Amino acid sequence: MSRFLNLRLERLLPYTPGEQPKIPGLIKLNPNESPYPPAPGVLDVINREEAAKLRLYSDPDATNLTAAIAAHYGVSPKQVVVGNGSDEILAFAFAAFFDPAEKLLFPDITYGFYPVFAEVFGLAPTVVPLKEDFTIDPSDYTGGNVVIANPNAPTGLALATSQIEEILKANPNHLVLVDEAYADFGENCSALPLLPKYENLLIVRTCSKSRSLAGARLGYAIGHESVVADLQKVRFSFNPYNVNRLTLLAGEASFADRAYFQSCIAKVKATRARLTEGLRALGFTVLDSQANFVFAAHPAETGATLLAKLRERRILVRHFAKPRIENFLRITVGTDEETDVLLAALADILKQRS
Repeated sequence: MSRFLNLRLERLLPYTPGEQPKIPGLIKLNPNESPYPPAPGVLDVINREEAAKLRLYSDPDATNLTAAIAAHYGVSPKQVVVGNGSDEILAFAFAAFFDPAEKLLFPDITYGFYPVFAEVFGLAPTVVPLKEDFTIDPSDYTGGNVVIANPNAPTGLALATSQIEEILKANPNHLVLVDEAYADFGENCSALPLLPKYENLLIVRTCSKSRSLAGARLGYAIGHESVVADLQKVRFSFNPYNVNRLTLLAGEASFADRAYFQSCIAKVKATRARLTEGLRALGFTVLDSQANFVFAAHPAETGATLLAKLRERRILVRHFAKPRIENFLRITVGTDEETDVLLAALADILKQRS
């Protein structure tokens, strides 16, 4: 590191993104991308005519996209803010609402960016251990600001909407940020129905997973108008043109095609069920995922060993070398064909061991 780095950041451990190798022919089941292309309308709006307009700044208010998102969820455009991926929205929220003098709670096993943002913004979070079965106990989250991913990552487990409401009720004077990156793949777990009742609720979502726009980098948040106004204040203090012109168009086209969106969700859910059943038939412990991935461990092989052996077969999955979860693999739900290849490879690996 240079001698100019802020001393507070000397020990910063940055977030490690999923591997993105440039090797052809790989089956990539590691970064939780969608196995399906964006909606057809997205492909239509990303054209030469619009690309020629890249010489112009994008709309800093993201007027059309914000209106499309608001209409989709039945809220006011003043309740929506968009960002360069949901990670940027999360960063804005950590900067806007969390103070070093106040308590901040999030789970010990969760999205890896939360502790990174806490370090970047000089916070001292209270890290709450998940229960032995990897679930979140709402009663553990009281007396402070709260950040939870629901469904959680990398477990895929989700709180019910009623359990999220318990956390909101327990923290009326603090913000509860619910990261719903995977909520489109879940059942009865979104906090969206609670928005009219709770000023202290902020929901962060992404178009990377369920809308097949990971490469476009588009995230958004929905909350009370006053909370969103605070986020907009931070956004305009950082980068008012944070979402580029083509991404704005892609997002608007995606929200316009509800049928395609729902069809992709249905396919992912069906394949998730096939994958879960297939893994359990091979002897894996598989948590009951509500996301577009599964979290699985086998008693006969370590997670690191399975990771390496799958890589030898040109299949990439995600492994976290951390206490309590070091024997688990996080496996993105791919196509049915990719799932068949994965299950066959795992069956062969386990057979060779025996």
